[in-house]
Amino acid sequence: MGQCLSPCCEKQGLNSPVSSIGDTGHPNHSRTQYLAGIPVSDSKENCAEPNPPVTTPNSEWKMFTPYPKLPPIKKQGVGVETKRLSLMSNQVFENKILSLFDNYKDKNEDCILADGIERLCMDLEVKPEEFIVLVLAWKFGAETMCEFKRSEFVQGCKALKVDSLRGIQSKFPELIVEVRDKQAFKDLYRWTYKFGLDSASGQRTLPTDMAISLWKLVFSQNEPPVLHRWLEFLEKHTSIRGIPKDTWDMFLNFTEQVGEDLSSYDDTEAWPSLLDDFVEFENDRHNQNVTAD
Repeated sequence: MGQCLSPCCEKQGLNSPVSSIGDTGHPNHSRTQYLAGIPVSDSKENCAEPNPPVTTPNSEWKMFTPYPKLPPIKKQGVGVETKRLSLMSNQVFENKILSLFDNYKDKNEDCILADGIERLCMDLEVKPEEFIVLVLAWKFGAETMCEFKRSEFVQGCKALKVDSLRGIQSKFPELIVEVRDKQAFKDLYRWTYKFGLDSASGQRTLPTDMAISLWKLVFSQNEPPVLHRWLEFLEKHTSIRGIPKDTWDMFLNFTEQVGEDLSSYDDTEAWPSLLDDFVEFENDRHNQNVTAD
C-alpha cells in the first residue's frame, strides 16, 4: 500500500513502525510511519481519524518540542547611564557657578554686594556703570542695584550656560545683539525702573536724579534725539523730585512716536502730565528763540 498523502497525515511525524488490522480481519503488517512521534498507518482509514499516540514502557519516541521564543536582547542600561552622566555633569557645572559666586560674595551676607560687584566687574574687564553690566543684571533677574543674590547669580549663569569669568565675557556680544531687538529692549527698559528703586526702604517712585542716570545708561547704545532736551528739562525743574512708573514707561513710547521737533505730539492723547509740561516748555522756548531772531 502507498503512503497516505492527505493533510491529516502530513501533519504527523516519523518515529517507529506499528501493525494495523486490514479489511480482511487479518493482521496487516503494513508500513507505518511516524510523524513527530505519532504513529500513522499508510491505510486510508487512518486519514479520516488519526490514531492516538501509542506509548509503551519501552518506547523511546518523544514529542517534538519547539524552542521557546528567546526574549529580546536588552540594552545594558544605556538610558540610565546617560542620565547618570548628565546629572553628574550638571552637578559639576553648578558647583563651578557656586564657587564663582563665593569668590565675590559678602563675608556677612549670602549675596554679592557693592564691593563684590566692583571686583567682579574688574575681573570681567568692564566698569560698573557700563551698559553691558546693566544688561547682565537684567539677564540675571537682579531685583536690587549693586546686589546679586545667590539664586539670581546661579540661575543667571545657568540661563547663559556659563560657569566662569571667561564664559560670562564670551556672552557680552550676544547680549548686546539681543537687546537691539525692539521687544527685548522694551523688557530691559521697563525692568530698569524697578532695578533702580530702593526696595529695602519700600521706595515706589524713582528719584529724579536716579532716573536721569538710568535714562542716560539705558539709552547709551541708541540715544533718541529728544533725550538730551528731556533730561535738561528735568534738571532745570528741581521741583520734580520723582518719576512715576507710568511716566518712565510712556517715555519710551514718546521717543518712538514723537519726532525730534515734537511736531507730531498730540496733547489729546493720554500722555502723562509731565510729558505735556515738557512739550509746552519746549514749544515756549522755541517761540522765544523765533521772536528773538
